[in-house]
Order: sequence, then C-alpha cells, then structure tokens
Amino acid sequence: MFSFLSFLSALFGWVYTLAWSASFYPQPLLNFSRQSTSGTTVDFPLINVLGFAAYFVSTSAFYYSPVIREQYAARHHGLTPTVAFNDITFALHALILSIITSSQYLTRPLWGFPSDPGVRPSRFILGVAAGCFVGVLATYFLVVSSPNTDPATDWCELDIIYAIGYVKLFITLIKYAPQVVANWRNKSTEGWSIWQILLDLIGGVLSVSQQGIDSWLQRDWSGITGNPVKFALGNIAFIYDTIFIVQHYVVYRSPGSRHRDGPAREDDRLLSDEERRLD
Repeated sequence: MFSFLSFLSALFGWVYTLAWSASFYPQPLLNFSRQSTSGTTVDFPLINVLGFAAYFVSTSAFYYSPVIREQYAARHHGLTPTVAFNDITFALHALILSIITSSQYLTRPLWGFPSDPGVRPSRFILGVAAGCFVGVLATYFLVVSSPNTDPATDWCELDIIYAIGYVKLFITLIKYAPQVVANWRNKSTEGWSIWQILLDLIGGVLSVSQQGIDSWLQRDWSGITGNPVKFALGNIAFIYDTIFIVQHYVVYRSPGSRHRDGPAREDDRLLSDEERRLD
C-alpha cells in the first residue's frame, strides 16, 4: 500500500505539473491567432509574473536550502517539506510563460498587434504588487532584528520564505478578479481561453490530492499546514475555475454577433483594458 501511494503521489505530481504547465499556452496562442488581446486584461499575466517568481523562490528554498529545511523540521516534528521537484519545474515554466504572455500586452508591436495606449495595469494590481514587496521587506527586518536562537519559536530565515510564498498565495486570491469583472462587463468570455481554465482545474485537483497523499504517508497533517501555499493554490484555483466555467458555458453561452472568433476589428472590439481598469 505504501509503495502504491508513493507511486500515485509521484504520478499526480507530474500530471498536475503537466496540466498546470499546459494551461499557460492556450491564452497566448489565442491572442496570437486573433492578433488581439481584446476581451482580456493585462492585469492577469502581469501579476502572474510576480506571483510565480515568488513561488519559484519559495519552492526552491524549501527543496534545496539546508538552512530552510532544518528550520522547517524544527517547527514541524522533524519532518521535511512536502515540496517536490515538479513544483519547482512548474513554477519556473509558469514564470517564463507569464513573461511571454505579458509581453503581448506591453510590447504589442513586437507581436504585430494593433497599438493600444490604453493597455496598462490597473492601480489595483499595481497596489497589490507594492503591498507584496512591503510585506516581504517588513518580514526581512523582523528576522534580522530577532535573536534567532530557536527557529521553532523565533523569527528566522524560514519566515522570509513563508512571506515570499504568501505573496504567491495572496496574488492567486485576487489575480482572477479583473478578468471575472471584464467578462461580466463584456457579457462575454470572448478572447479568454476556456482551455486554460479546464487545465488549471485538473491541475488544482491533482495538486491538492498529491499533498494529501504525502501527508498521509508521513502520518502527519503538517505536510499541509506546513505548506499552506500549495494547498491553498489548488483550492483557490478550483473556486475561480468554477466561476469561469459557469460564465463560459452557462451565463454567456450564446455570445452576440459581434463576439466572433478571429482578429478583432477596431469598430467591433470589446471593452478596452482602459475601460475595464479596476480603479
């Protein structure tokens, strides 16, 4: 039974990695095929860059750093973090794809897209990014000012890694909101790829399942409580993906005549990013 569950954990880990990794391709491919980013906001891919940079740093630290792993063990009954190598590869791949997708909005001429000076991040998203930097910086100062005598009770380097991980968690909590609002204002999901959502849903379910199996194998649920970011990512993805699926297949199932696939004409475009900004 133990060997079977170990195999199942590894299988779920790589399948969720592949599913989540594949979910980053449909949107840039759709943008490229339409030669337009209409119907979507720059907020989502741009804040993803910060989120996955944070996730890559935190997972790498949990997996590779002897100091972080030792401090983690001191707080969690001598156990090791439930971070797998596939978590790191996923984070790095997602970071690269998020940068590429963001470039379709911010460097439109390089992609052959029509110029649109209104495509810029909302003040809401810029505020979120600034708040994340402040939070990590504040944690750093708490750590350097702490005696660091006992990692089980004192502030230590592990707390900085947790703060960086929570950046990813907080960004995941809010990053889909601008697109949910954009779909509602457009009364359509035109331009927003549903395939990325379906793949994201599969990845989220398997990610949480892998973490649950690993915690059961350790006979200790600190595998979840000690890595709350991974656990929350899967569950948050499930909630938002459900909203997008309902929008696409139920609420806006029959788009109007002006919401057709293909390159968007200037007189037939959806609301611009400027009009959709969450100011």
